[in-house]
Amino acid sequence: MPAKAIMFLGTGSDVGKSLVVAGIARALANRGWRVAPFKPQNMSNNAAVTADGGEIGRAQALQARAARIPTTIHMNPILLKPESEIGAQVIVQGQRKATLKARDFFRERPRYMPAILESFRLLAETCDIILVEGAGSPAEVNLREGDLANLGFAEAACIPALLIGDIHRGGVIASIIGTFAVLSETDRNHIKGFIINKFHGDPHLFDEGRLYLESHTETPCLGVIPHFAAASNLPAEDAVTLEHMITTDSKGLKICVLRLPRIANFDDLDPLRLEPGITVQFLNAGEAIPGDCTLVIIPGSKSTMADLKALCEAGWDIDLKAHVRRGGRVLGLCGGYQMLGRTIHDPEGLEGPAGSVEGLGLLNVETTLLAGKTVTETEAMHALSGQLITAYEIHLGETAGPDCARLFAQTANGPEGATSPDGRVTGTYLHGCFSADGFRQAFLKSLGAPPSDLNFDYLIDKTLDDLAAHLETCLDIDKILELAQ
Repeated sequence: MPAKAIMFLGTGSDVGKSLVVAGIARALANRGWRVAPFKPQNMSNNAAVTADGGEIGRAQALQARAARIPTTIHMNPILLKPESEIGAQVIVQGQRKATLKARDFFRERPRYMPAILESFRLLAETCDIILVEGAGSPAEVNLREGDLANLGFAEAACIPALLIGDIHRGGVIASIIGTFAVLSETDRNHIKGFIINKFHGDPHLFDEGRLYLESHTETPCLGVIPHFAAASNLPAEDAVTLEHMITTDSKGLKICVLRLPRIANFDDLDPLRLEPGITVQFLNAGEAIPGDCTLVIIPGSKSTMADLKALCEAGWDIDLKAHVRRGGRVLGLCGGYQMLGRTIHDPEGLEGPAGSVEGLGLLNVETTLLAGKTVTETEAMHALSGQLITAYEIHLGETAGPDCARLFAQTANGPEGATSPDGRVTGTYLHGCFSADGFRQAFLKSLGAPPSDLNFDYLIDKTLDDLAAHLETCLDIDKILELAQ
């Protein structure tokens, strides 16, 4: 029997669609349902490596974890990874297919619908219900023709949808009614109800607003979700979330992260951010690296050479060298690792005009960008501590040089990463390495941090269970199941 499905749309980006889907997935899994998440088209530089060897958005990886199933490329068949203000890498069913300017992708969108529907069909063969997440807002009617991400997919797959609004932003009544108002009658008919998210205070204070919305949209409210503070424990998908991670206090050891314009996989830092004795401070361009910072992390980047240029324009190249001179440590993750070397070569013009650029020179290595993309889950042993690391790699290019003799970790494929002779500068391609409790604690101890008993995996799973219990109390999940078809 084919799986049921229902789609969750939002009145805008960052209204909580991803976490609502994750929470419902865990709630249904707890009830014994076989659940799978699905996002037809996603735009994010936070990617996950799937069990079948491709890339999907990290939100779908979290949702799969919530559903207690392995990840697959079919959970997010189209992933757009922005490389510039006007262009993005196009990942189709887990594999890089092209880099297109926005206007070219929009012109060619219809050709990707068959792959989306194929992935949806294959996923439907494995489960009882599919929870589909939209992208942005369906109210962007200028993008409706050829739409893959929202009601265009709902129409093609013949599935119902629910609309989520974020009351914390204000204007939730206008945003929900406005969404219904601009949609065509055909599109409106797909929306079978709405959900109010992130309510602060007594939800009954919104009773009149709820009745007003039900009257004007002629659809039922399936719940008012009170603010769930523990959501901050879970990985965020969009870099817009970094706006809410500005550090104002200073507790214990300070780690500073350079916020690159095309920052990627910034959830690498979540385990550090959740450590009780650590302050993780994201620095914006124009902010100097503070003198009391122990470690500077250069995170992953979707466009290494462009972000290296931005880093230098911000003056961070000078700050980094001064930081190392005064005894500070630097860690480069993936693209950040490539920037730390002497030179980055791009002979095929993968990130712009073919050629080479000078790196930061803090590691004696060179990187050559290659068309073949490394996308793999990786197990490794940290060279200094002997601790095991379960991580993943997503990168273009290979890095080599004398400092690679002082490896970061040993993998089944050989040595990985590099370290400077004085041990102050390190680079690695291993995303997610800080999720390994033993390694993270050993690494932080080497920086002078106090001991910690944070169990990161347990915290994530407990938060998903708590989120599911939270939604069970405020959402009509039985009605959602009834509406799915």
